[in-house]
Amino acid sequence: MHTFFKIFLILVVVTGCSDSDSKKIDIPYSSGVEDLISHSEEFEQKILSYDTPGGLIHFAIGFGIANSIMVEGNGGNIIIDAADSMYEAEKVYNLFKQKNSNPIKAIIYTHNHGDHTFGTQYYLNIQEERPQIIAHEDTDFYVQRIMGILNPIIAARSTRMFGTTLPDEDLINVGIGPNLSVSKSPTGYVKPDLTFEDDLKINISGIEIELYHAPGETNDQIFVWLPNHKSLMPGDNVYKTFPNLYTIRGTTHRDVKGWIESLDHIKTFNPEFLFPSHTKPIIGKDVIQDVLNVYRDAIQYVHDQTIRLMNQGMYPDEIAEKIVLPDSIVNSPYLKEFYGTVRWSVKSIFNGYLGWFSGNPSELDPLSREEKAKRVLNLVGDINVLIEDLRIAVSNNDMQWALELSDYLIALDNFTEEVRNLRIDALLYEGSRSSNPNKRNYFLTSALELSRDYVEPSLLDRTSEELLEYISINTLFDVLSTRYNPDENIDENITVCFIFSSGLIKNITIRNQVAVISSSNQDVCSIIVLTDEIELKKVLTGLSNPVTSIASGDMKVEGGSVEFLQFINKFR
Repeated sequence: MHTFFKIFLILVVVTGCSDSDSKKIDIPYSSGVEDLISHSEEFEQKILSYDTPGGLIHFAIGFGIANSIMVEGNGGNIIIDAADSMYEAEKVYNLFKQKNSNPIKAIIYTHNHGDHTFGTQYYLNIQEERPQIIAHEDTDFYVQRIMGILNPIIAARSTRMFGTTLPDEDLINVGIGPNLSVSKSPTGYVKPDLTFEDDLKINISGIEIELYHAPGETNDQIFVWLPNHKSLMPGDNVYKTFPNLYTIRGTTHRDVKGWIESLDHIKTFNPEFLFPSHTKPIIGKDVIQDVLNVYRDAIQYVHDQTIRLMNQGMYPDEIAEKIVLPDSIVNSPYLKEFYGTVRWSVKSIFNGYLGWFSGNPSELDPLSREEKAKRVLNLVGDINVLIEDLRIAVSNNDMQWALELSDYLIALDNFTEEVRNLRIDALLYEGSRSSNPNKRNYFLTSALELSRDYVEPSLLDRTSEELLEYISINTLFDVLSTRYNPDENIDENITVCFIFSSGLIKNITIRNQVAVISSSNQDVCSIIVLTDEIELKKVLTGLSNPVTSIASGDMKVEGGSVEFLQFINKFR
C-alpha cells in the first residue's frame, strides 16, 4: 500500500502499550476514582426489554459507547442509533433478533457522532431490503467534515480522550459507556436517505414516530418521540453524568442556550419512558421530570453565571475557578463529572460568546512559548535550576506545576531522559487520580506516548469500498486543499483537471501557495485526468495504487503520468 497517498482515515483505531520508563510513584487513594469504578455498573452489558403502552422496546447497553434501541413494529422493526461499529452492531442484533426477528425497516440517527452511526452498514449487509436511514438534514455535513479535513487531529485527540491505546487494566470506562469499539471493524456509516429540518412525523411498520430537531451536544441533534409508546429517546442531550458542554477532543461550539431549550421541549411531552443514547433508561413520569429539571437547571446555572461574570470583566480562568454548582443540585447522580466538567464548560461558553481573547491586553499578542521559556531561563539563570525545580515539584506531588515546568524545558530543546521521565510521572499521577475519564484517559495516554519503547501504531484501514459510496468527492478535494504544504512548493503554478465519467469536473490550481479547488471548465490544464469518481476515491484513500490505476486504464492521464504522481505526492 502506498501510504503517502492515504489522505483519509476514519476516526481512531490504534493499539499499543508500553510500561513506563519512569520510576514508580505513589499515588494517594482517590475516592473520586472509586466512584468512577462504581459508575461502570451503569454499563453492564445486557438487553433490557420494556413493555410500553405502544409495544415492546429493547434497549442494548454496554456494547461500545452508545446504546442501541429496537422498537418492535408490525412485520418490521426500527433501530435508533446503530452502535459504534459493525462489530458491536452484530453482537447487538444477534441478541435483538432473539426478541423479534422481523426485518429492520428503518434506522434513525439521533446525531452524527460515530458511536451512533458507524454500525449501520451491518444491517444493510444482513438483509435484502434496504432499511430507510433517517436523520437531521445537517447530519451528513458533520460526518463528512469529521471524516475529511479534521480527521487527523480529531483522531489523535479522540485516541487520548477515550483511552483506546491504554492497557485494559488502566481503562476504567469512558464516562458514558464502557469503551470505544470503532477499531474492531471497518467503518459502517451510511448516508441518510430521508432528512428533515425542524420536525418529521412518519409511520413505519405501524409505529407512529415524531422526530424533532433539538440542538445540544451537536447542532444536528434530534429526539425521537413515540406517542403511542409514551417513550422518548433524547439522544445525547441527557445522560447520567454532567453534560459535555465542551469536549476536549475538539468540536464546534456547543449551543448551551439551545441545549436548555431542547430539554424544555422534551419536558413538554411528559414521557413515561426515557431512553438515553448513553447510560440506563429512566422510567416514570415524575422521575423523568425530576431528572430533566435538575439537568437543565445545572446547565442554565453554569451558562448564566458565566455570562454574569463575563460582564463583570472576569477572565475565563477566573470564572472557571469561581463557579461551582449550587448545593441543591450538586449531589445529583446525574451531575457527577464523569464526562463533562463545570470548569471546561465555563471556558467554552466564554469562547462561544466572545471568542478566544480573554480581554487581558497582555494576552492579545503574547510571547511565543519558546520566547517565554527563554525569558524564564534568564530569570533563573541556569537550565539546571529549572530541572531542579521540576524534580522538587514532582517530589512534592505538585504535578500541574511540574507539567508547566517541563513545557518550558521542552520549548528550550532540553527534553532529556530525566525531563521525559519526570513529565511521565506527572502525567501518570494527575491521570490516575482523576475521576473524570476524559482527563484520566488523556493524561495516561499522553504518558504512554512518551515511554521509551512506545512505537506509534499504524492506523488500521477504516475505509471500505462500501463506505466510499457515501463519502462525497467534494470532501476528498477539501482534504487535498488542507494537506497542501506551501513550504515545499514555493512559486509553483499548475492546474490539474479531473474529468469524471459522470460529467463532474474538479480542478486543483496551485497559485499564491494555496491549492484552489474549482468545478468549472478550465481553458488551460497542465494535466488532465479522466476517471470515475469511485476510482479516484480509492486512489486517494489508499484502496488502489495510482500506478496500477494508470497502467490498467482505470485512470487516464494526459500531460504526463510521472508529473501527475509527483503532483499527488505534494498532498501526502
